[in-house]
Amino acid sequence: MQMESEHRVPSRHSIDQQGEPDDRPLLKPEPELDSKTLEPQAKILESSQSIEEMEKKYAAYVRHDVYGKMGRGKLSLTQKFLLVPGLVVLVPIRVVAGVTILVSYYVICRVCTAFLPPNREREQEDYAHMGGWRRSVIVRTGRFLSRALLFVFGFFRIAETRSSSNEEGQLNNETVSSDQSEKLENPGAIISNHVSYIDILYHMSLSFPSFVAKRSVAKLPLVGLISKCLGCVYVQRELKSSDFKGVSGVVNERIREAHQNKFAPKMMLFPEGTTTNGDYLLPFKTGAFLAKTPVLPVIIRYPYQRFSPAWDSISGVRHVILLLCQFVNHIEVKRLPVYHPSEQEKEDPKLYAANVRKLMAHEVFISEAYFRCRI
Repeated sequence: MQMESEHRVPSRHSIDQQGEPDDRPLLKPEPELDSKTLEPQAKILESSQSIEEMEKKYAAYVRHDVYGKMGRGKLSLTQKFLLVPGLVVLVPIRVVAGVTILVSYYVICRVCTAFLPPNREREQEDYAHMGGWRRSVIVRTGRFLSRALLFVFGFFRIAETRSSSNEEGQLNNETVSSDQSEKLENPGAIISNHVSYIDILYHMSLSFPSFVAKRSVAKLPLVGLISKCLGCVYVQRELKSSDFKGVSGVVNERIREAHQNKFAPKMMLFPEGTTTNGDYLLPFKTGAFLAKTPVLPVIIRYPYQRFSPAWDSISGVRHVILLLCQFVNHIEVKRLPVYHPSEQEKEDPKLYAANVRKLMAHEVFISEAYFRCRI
């Protein structure tokens, strides 16, 4: 009580009694404010709060490298000097090498698919379901050349780790036979955070899975045929929801097929639905979890010193040029155990998606506290 009285601001009444008025500014009586004075202050307070909300809302897309927001920040003389040899030497060499690899793989795909009709299903077409030597050549060369393209882009070494933790939702193999275990350990889809288009090259070099892509990709020169050999599922985002439901059905069938048949092409899905700066794990969409099959979570990050390979709020051309200017780029991958949904999760895709997201965030919190999982 004594301490409280010492820190209590004296009132006017107490000052008058003591006869020693205090002229300190903090103790001066505040002037009465009318409504006209209060309105501008309220607007300023409201705008500051809205700015804070906007910063929180878009924090997952803000760049933090030396090139600043949208890659257009002011560079020091040192940074400009470091860009010169990259622009003059590295960019031309890497562009030529990259185009050579792309054209070479296109020729391989063209030869392997010659005189073969594509597999057609619900307005989708692909060459991922053909068998024999043709499929073997496409997959093997695709994985090798994808890794070669990563090397050309400066990803000389890929640091991969595997988590062996037995989290809730994992399968206890002691309770099933070996055949059942092999089938259950076969995931229907690969789930990954999405940071850059480099993610696609990495997954192609490892497992050569199918992706969900815009329908316009199928018509692109060179890339269109390659995407069909990957078995991409094309979606026209501008069309009505009925078309999207049809695409969702194709994706679910592909996921179930991959779970039941280990030789079928795996589906690679980015449940965040967009790329981020890599510091956040956005809420997952449920499309990857509607099939009720096990999934394989994969976490990708790109450590950097100058330029971040994250493709967030920067234009595509600027991103490619700055990426090629950087002599060495780094990629780290953490592969988690296959996640097996519980019966409750199978009946509730939102719960299934949220739990997989929590698991992925938890794994990285343990290792490097990298993701700020906003749940």
